[in-house]
Amino acid sequence: MILRVSGFCPEFESMSSKEIPVFDKSGKEVSKLTVDTSVIADRISAQLLHDAVVMYQSNLRQGSAKTKTRAEVAGHKKKMYRQKGTGNARAGHIRSGVRRGGGHIFAKQPRDWFYRLPRKALQIATRMAVASKINDSQITLIDALSVDAPKTKEAAAVLKALSIRESVLIAVENYSVNLYKSFRNIGDVRILPVSEINAYEVLRPKRVLMTKAALEKFVASVPARKES
Repeated sequence: MILRVSGFCPEFESMSSKEIPVFDKSGKEVSKLTVDTSVIADRISAQLLHDAVVMYQSNLRQGSAKTKTRAEVAGHKKKMYRQKGTGNARAGHIRSGVRRGGGHIFAKQPRDWFYRLPRKALQIATRMAVASKINDSQITLIDALSVDAPKTKEAAAVLKALSIRESVLIAVENYSVNLYKSFRNIGDVRILPVSEINAYEVLRPKRVLMTKAALEKFVASVPARKES
């Protein structure tokens, strides 16, 4: 999967304030929220976002691919026939990688693909990803999102009212069992508490749906910059 951060080509792009409309569950605009994206991230680094996404994708790999070497396949080790005098090409034992049923010459072995970038770099990448979604108008704000009981029909109605038909990440203020069970059966929809989102989860879908409280909580969690 190739994830692109649309809207810019250079290494970084200056950020500014953005006015985002806030909708209710019926899709009606109820207010507007002004977000200073420079507070979330003063720039967007394509390289850092790329490195973060590659790391998260690499950590999803099982690393369980395995093929047998010539030492692991069945068969004897005896030389098939003498070296000279038969008129045939030279041949070793039947488990050679050039023969049918033989082992793989460059056999795959299980490996661990896990690695980590510095924690602060990943935190910055998450803020850059959210800022890029805001800057590219790929984020939808809703005043509140809650259900009394798990009902996929109600969850689908909310997405339809907001005209969200593409893949979407739903970020809420706190974890809710009813919300999770309501949205989990809808394709291309993922719901997470705002404290658990990362650059990969934000950039993977085409749109991000956030509650107003979740965005305010995310902005409040951004550490203040030290004056130089």
